[in-house]
Amino acid sequence: MAFLNDNYLKLRAGYLFPEIARRVTTFCETHPDVARRVIRCGIGDVTEPLPQACIQALHKAVDEMAVRDTFHGYGPEQGYPFLRKAIAENEYRARGLDIADDEIFVSDGSKCDCGNILDIFGGENQIAVMDPVYPVYVDTNVMAGHTGPADEFGGFEGLLYLPCTSANGFVPELPAEKADIIYLCYPNNPTGATATRDQLTAWVNYALSHESIILFDAAYEAYISDPAIPRSIFEIPGARECAIEFRSFSKNGGFTGLRCAFTVVPKTLTALARNGERRPLHPLWQRRMTTKFNGVSYPVQRAAEAIYSDAGKEQVAALIQHYMGNARILRDACAEIGLDVFGGTNAPYIWVSTPPGIGSWDMFDIMLEDANIVVTPGAGFGSAGEGFFRISAFNSRANAEEAARRIIAMDFEKNA
Repeated sequence: MAFLNDNYLKLRAGYLFPEIARRVTTFCETHPDVARRVIRCGIGDVTEPLPQACIQALHKAVDEMAVRDTFHGYGPEQGYPFLRKAIAENEYRARGLDIADDEIFVSDGSKCDCGNILDIFGGENQIAVMDPVYPVYVDTNVMAGHTGPADEFGGFEGLLYLPCTSANGFVPELPAEKADIIYLCYPNNPTGATATRDQLTAWVNYALSHESIILFDAAYEAYISDPAIPRSIFEIPGARECAIEFRSFSKNGGFTGLRCAFTVVPKTLTALARNGERRPLHPLWQRRMTTKFNGVSYPVQRAAEAIYSDAGKEQVAALIQHYMGNARILRDACAEIGLDVFGGTNAPYIWVSTPPGIGSWDMFDIMLEDANIVVTPGAGFGSAGEGFFRISAFNSRANAEEAARRIIAMDFEKNA
């Protein structure tokens, strides 16, 4: 008899975004006359073409694959040296941060890494997550057996939830109890909030004093325009001893379809083995990568390297400017009709309060049916997300402007 992993049975029926896709598909099938009008501002997928520098690098790399002398088969599982060096130099050392090339691990996505990182941690850790939260942090811990069952509100027994509200600027307070592993995401998905240097310093100091580890998701750091806001946890003194950082090329270079990201694991980072010894995590993550992963393809890594060329940097900056222009348009539209609006200034997400008396999934239905706009209900990110919805700025300018016009024309009073 084969037995399954019962932890999967604790999960809700569907991951948030497939559930949204299912509802949108049903709506379009039952309303074929308006299906073409639907504007998708829900899932955070990019819409604009890849930077030309990346396209050129892809073509060149594909041509190399057609010649025996320049053909590439299996590459290093941790990433080719040319890309690891480009990342460490441009993202860290150029900003005065001490990150070595071999502390960079190239992967096929930060979403994957956020879940895979659990392979090197024990099951006895107290896990802390923000609420609202990117669902992957929660669901992968459930799958790994780090939680009990879910309660009636969707929260899982055994997780430490850190409320993020408008009152605390969507940056959680330090918990009174000890957390061993802490997920932080800034710029934040879903709220679009950012954390100040003082706030991140407080978290690093907490981690150091409790011998905890921060899993810092910085997938949206390229959208930070305020120079006072840290773009990396490693800007904070002491973070090399208590943090792992996840980064992605998906949202800056538009690699959602190509798949390329990286994780930074400092060699100075340690955790406790069951025999009481402190052991470095870097060799464990290296062993995990070399055992369970065969690396990102050579052409894709060459395309990622091209992001750091002069032309690549200019083209990425133009992409960021485009999406943040969309964010401003959508944010202003929601504010114009009197909704409380957060985010959308140093992040591509706008976090909006629902009108009084309207729940977040109800708001999803209203936006879809009345304005033919897909948003993401806040409750899908956790109990603290109830009463909010997320709008993604990843879209064409024409769609953003049309969505804004539809939002301004909405009448919420009839739905209250």
